[in-house]
Amino acid sequence: MGIIVLSIAILPLLGVGGMQLFRAEVPGPVADKLKPRIAETAKILWQVYMLISGAETLLLMFGGMNLFEALCHTFGTMATGGFSTKNVSIGSYNKVYFDGVITIFMILAGTNFALHYQALTGNLRTFYRNSEFRFYGITLVGAMLLVTLVLRFQTYETLGTAFRYASFQVGSIMTTTGYTTADFEKWPSFVQYVLVLLMFIGGSAGSTGGGMKCMRILLLLKQGYRELFRLIHPHGVIPIRLGGKIVSEEVMQSVWGFFFLFILVFVLASVFMAFLGLDIISAFVSVAATINNIGPGLGVVGPMDNYRSIPFLGKWILTFCMLIGRLELYTVIILVVPEFWKR
Repeated sequence: MGIIVLSIAILPLLGVGGMQLFRAEVPGPVADKLKPRIAETAKILWQVYMLISGAETLLLMFGGMNLFEALCHTFGTMATGGFSTKNVSIGSYNKVYFDGVITIFMILAGTNFALHYQALTGNLRTFYRNSEFRFYGITLVGAMLLVTLVLRFQTYETLGTAFRYASFQVGSIMTTTGYTTADFEKWPSFVQYVLVLLMFIGGSAGSTGGGMKCMRILLLLKQGYRELFRLIHPHGVIPIRLGGKIVSEEVMQSVWGFFFLFILVFVLASVFMAFLGLDIISAFVSVAATINNIGPGLGVVGPMDNYRSIPFLGKWILTFCMLIGRLELYTVIILVVPEFWKR
């Protein structure tokens, strides 16, 4: 949930710009403040986090995992980290029950935790009313169904098997968890293309997921539609709304700035990786998998491979990509801006 949020939750007397730290840590362009005091908000988020984590641990143990395995996979799921106690990830268990449980909790981890809190307090309609969650859900379910159909006719013999692997892998990639149950590098090229696109979308703002975040993608789509509308009505005043509220131009500028920096870093890092000798797919997807905090990709970093073959300098580049991806770019890039060091 973030070391800064944890610090504020445990040390409310820290006395250092709490809301500024919270905004810097929470992924997404807008941070939801559930309570007037930032320390209370942080504690609520952690309580929700621990409650959901406890539920997943118990369900995994019920399915046959021991306490150690259940805890490790819960931590890997809820933090969308994707580390497993098995070399071939969740696929080593080859159990539909585990696939289903972890898929559900990966989706929960990729959802804004503020929505979980509101739902736990009895406001279940909050999910439907939230524009970002609707976009997140429609994209996720749509990708699952699309990949299921392609796999059914080109890879697997039954619809159930196709849906099992499609739903898990789509959920894992879009939430940027990175767990695997199948070698999706052997799947049709179209499916691989869809998975790479989902890498960039990522989870919701306020979740533990990586990527650009659904809120930013949704705002960019709304901005694109507004520009088209202006071509037809050049004198019209068309504010961008999200959840019934007008999004300020300041937020939109921040989203555009983030998008530009994200693409710029991605392109430069991909060029460097290609310069080091990686093929175009490996260079492209290794950067996509790291800057979006996923892990497995395609090529030399496929789901059944690892990053061992990446050159020494390439590992430093990808490490930098992981860092700026996790810290939402601005926090790291601002350190190289000359004005930042001027008094």
